[in-house]
Amino acid sequence: MEHRSTKRYAVVTGANRGIGFELCRQLATNGITVLLTARDENKGLDAVEKLKQFGLSETVVFHQLDVTLPASASTLADFIKTKFGRLDILVNNAGIGGFTADEDVVKAAVLNKSFSAINWSEMLIETNESSEECLKTNYYGVKTMCETLLPLLQLSDSPRIINISASMGQLKNISNEWAKAVLGDSENLTEDKVDRIVRIFVNDFREGSLESKGWPTFLATYSISKAAMNAYARVLAKKHPGFQINCVCPGTVKTDINYNTGILTVEEGAESGVRLALFPNNGPSGHFFVRMEPSEF
Repeated sequence: MEHRSTKRYAVVTGANRGIGFELCRQLATNGITVLLTARDENKGLDAVEKLKQFGLSETVVFHQLDVTLPASASTLADFIKTKFGRLDILVNNAGIGGFTADEDVVKAAVLNKSFSAINWSEMLIETNESSEECLKTNYYGVKTMCETLLPLLQLSDSPRIINISASMGQLKNISNEWAKAVLGDSENLTEDKVDRIVRIFVNDFREGSLESKGWPTFLATYSISKAAMNAYARVLAKKHPGFQINCVCPGTVKTDINYNTGILTVEEGAESGVRLALFPNNGPSGHFFVRMEPSEF
């Protein structure tokens, strides 16, 4: 009988800095061969160089990836197939906030005020363009990665998909009652239903009717993109019972996306995602975690 490699292979998206970089470091430290991906080739290669300082030169490989481009995901899949033959772990970490801001003003406010005194809703502005980019990355990008890499994950004895999510995407924070009811009905949830919610949200956003239609108004697209991603993960987990597919909010971590106003270090933020990646084969699937604790979707 052919001897099956005991090596495990992981892909982490958006991994050149922050939680993504730390996920790569911790997974590689656990003996997993990690494919560190980033949109910007130079930043990705620099990140791999940094990991070499931790003695991880053998276990981390870089590949360029833009999750919003299906062709880019396909190129990555071809590379994995040729180099490793299969994939064991996919960590969908790439994500953006979906807002524009005057960086200097925000940084000055962060420096000069207690965080509770900062009026974030005035500082972080959502435009049609930033909203569209956010959904393309946080929701459709995750779908593209899952669909493209599923055939390679199916070749694994222990396939894992971990989505780095946010508590802002929990249903208790989605104020549109219709969307909340559809997303909360896990028995009847389908990919088409999730897509429809996203389309209707986009339409209402463009029309400027978020408030009148009952959607969240602060970082609305970010919240909806994460809620949709969580829902898609539940649909996928049901469809693939042999997989472990989970979402995790890493907590409020000091990263560039929140101007380092978080409480936790990136090391602490990455721990929960790594734990899900390393769960034994009888572990949970179709769940949402806030850090290490199971929580409500």
